[in-house]
Amino acid sequence: MKNYNIAVIGGDGTGPEVVREAIKVLDVAAKKFDLKLNYTDYDFGGERYLRTKEVLPDSAATELRKFPAILLGAIGHPDVKPGILEKGILLRLRFEMEQYINLRPVKLYDERFCPLKDKKPEHIDFVVVRENNEGLYTGSGGFVFKGTPNEVAVQESINTRRGVERCLRYAFDYTRRRHKENKLTLCGKTNVLTYAFDLWERTFHEVGAKDYPDITRDYAHVDATTMWFVKNPEWFDVIVTDNMFGDIITDLGAMIQGGMGIAAGGNINPQGTSMFEPIGGSAPKYTGKNVINPLAAICAGQMLLDFLGETEAAKAIEDAVISTVRNHLKSLAAGKMGYGTKEVGDLVAQTLADAKTVPAKAPAKKKK
Repeated sequence: MKNYNIAVIGGDGTGPEVVREAIKVLDVAAKKFDLKLNYTDYDFGGERYLRTKEVLPDSAATELRKFPAILLGAIGHPDVKPGILEKGILLRLRFEMEQYINLRPVKLYDERFCPLKDKKPEHIDFVVVRENNEGLYTGSGGFVFKGTPNEVAVQESINTRRGVERCLRYAFDYTRRRHKENKLTLCGKTNVLTYAFDLWERTFHEVGAKDYPDITRDYAHVDATTMWFVKNPEWFDVIVTDNMFGDIITDLGAMIQGGMGIAAGGNINPQGTSMFEPIGGSAPKYTGKNVINPLAAICAGQMLLDFLGETEAAKAIEDAVISTVRNHLKSLAAGKMGYGTKEVGDLVAQTLADAKTVPAKAPAKKKK
């Protein structure tokens, strides 16, 4: 039996609720695939900050490095000014733990929940690899004459050859492992951001030509990428981009795959501790009402197992999610699923427990 120690940060709002359902499903997978998952809880988040005035202890990163993976619920509290928790917890952990990849699968499970006309699961199945430690998110810059009519604000995008190349190599390797279309698209803005994306583009072609000749290289401006996400999402296999553009296009990706309720992501350090989370935020207005969709958190747990190398268990969770979405849910939106948060978790867990391989049956066609 394999043993894995997992850190758990329930966080704020509905975070603890969805994490409970993710752990419920993970425990079923562990039993089914002869794994032992040991959880250690941490109370980092808004309530702790309001109580102690400490955003994150200095020892947090050192403590969390003892774990191969972290399951995170959500960060964001209505009584804490925006930016304090996000920068002080999320960004700080990403940077201090060198989680330099943000991995975002964009996969449609049921065409009923896609806002795009005539798009089906076979049309929306791609992955965004976002650089997670550089760009505009480093906090480089500052103010001059702040609060005066002559105020100047500068926010600098930091891009290093080391940071860009390690992100690109991860993306090339991921494209090769995914083995779908073997196509990697660089998303940038080379016609305007002529310094940062000159570095990205040159490195992209140098690394690709030398070490990944089997991977087709493609390029798209970020504005064109957003258009094609809507018009022709089937054009994409794997996309690699910088921190800011990745932050933006992955939210659009979440919408075309069915909404925030199904969207999960990973903050990856390929050689260290990685953190997995639903990307929809803390949704405080739904706290304690048993209406939030837990599937994104369950899918984050699936990504966590995949990162640990437990690919069979991860695939079984995904199959159970697909079956639940297609055969039971009326919607992926909070309060409209036809089931409560706990009940959706129960459905996935039971489907996983019952099935050797879970059939993902297509939804019945609506009567005209």
